[in-house]
Amino acid sequence: MTAREVFELRKQERIEEAYEAARQLFAVDKSPQASSAMFWTAVDMLRHCLDEGRVEEANKIYLALQRLLPNVPDRDGWVVPAFERCEQLLKKKHTKKAGFDEVSEHSQMGIWGEEVAVDYLRDSGYVILERDWHSGHRDIDIIAQQDDTVVFVEVKTRRNTDYMQPEQAVDWKKRHNLRHAINHYVKFKKIDNPIRFDIITIVGSLGTSHPVINHIEDVDIMR
Repeated sequence: MTAREVFELRKQERIEEAYEAARQLFAVDKSPQASSAMFWTAVDMLRHCLDEGRVEEANKIYLALQRLLPNVPDRDGWVVPAFERCEQLLKKKHTKKAGFDEVSEHSQMGIWGEEVAVDYLRDSGYVILERDWHSGHRDIDIIAQQDDTVVFVEVKTRRNTDYMQPEQAVDWKKRHNLRHAINHYVKFKKIDNPIRFDIITIVGSLGTSHPVINHIEDVDIMR
């Protein structure tokens, strides 16, 4: 898939398909064209998520846009206004009780934790296949490969463990959603390799250089 083909999908208003294609392209190509395709499809996807009430997902996309912004070509001066418009739309969606800055900080913790988990997996010899892969409203944080095994990874990030262990947040409902997302991915990608479900927990302050990492392998997702 090329950047031109991504923009053609966008022109056809195939929002989720264009966004996923741009993500796959940007994973291997950081050129200005790929960065532009990633930015504009992410803008579309953020608005689409807000229209469907998927605010937390929109928050994640906003933070990705924030990181991407300095690298996007902006010959016509449209990029920054589009980013600012996304920010305004998000602010309108948040209530006074849970303001934008508070929710944004929570999302930043999650994204930071996923970055830590990805670095940990790569350092441990895993190949990262996908990040934030979506099946409808369900998502898989990281999909990696260890030897011939495809590993689906749920990442849980917490500042501390005062109230519960992070892995306890992967409750019955979350496991149910993950089962459906994993089954979709296996069928969609025609996977015939062995598969495994892992949980990685990250405990520490946002941005700390020495978080506590716990990798729980081969979790029984059927429970």
